[in-house]
Amino acid sequence: MLGVIFTNLIEMMEKEVGLELTERVLDEANTSSNGSYTSVGYYEPAEIVAIVTRLSVHTGVPIPDLVRKFGHYLFKLLAEGHPHAVAGKTSVIQILSTLDSHIHVEVKKLYPEADLPTFETIEETDSYIKLLYTSTNRLEPLAEGLIAGGAEYFGEQVSIHIEPEPGSSSIIEVKKLD
Repeated sequence: MLGVIFTNLIEMMEKEVGLELTERVLDEANTSSNGSYTSVGYYEPAEIVAIVTRLSVHTGVPIPDLVRKFGHYLFKLLAEGHPHAVAGKTSVIQILSTLDSHIHVEVKKLYPEADLPTFETIEETDSYIKLLYTSTNRLEPLAEGLIAGGAEYFGEQVSIHIEPEPGSSSIIEVKKLD
């Protein structure tokens, strides 16, 4: 998993729960990286699971809710750090429709070893998109949070429905609400 995910998670934790608890969580997670991450590194997905699990224990917030919140937080940071990814886009649906054909292509250029999910468009209109999400990491709550963060970024209200499929896939439906 990309180091930028870890560094942004730690940044969010420091803002939300403070430096002391963040350090305690990282220490207790007992990861092979010892809680030390760089934005350009690659780390095992199990490390983020360990960190979020320890954070959940300390805060009482369920793991999926923490991951969703992080995804929401992460969208704005990614958009600000990579403005070309959102340039010319006016909705989260436009972003979702270009994930695999544009955004993830660019990510792979920067991070060739990245294990990215795929988002295959099944159906799309200006106000609705249905995607087949496939990921070995099964991070649907992160995807949901990123979508919600994208909707907020574009000043939109959306409904998000995720239906798990067998294996490593889910159907994600996003509908603009007016």
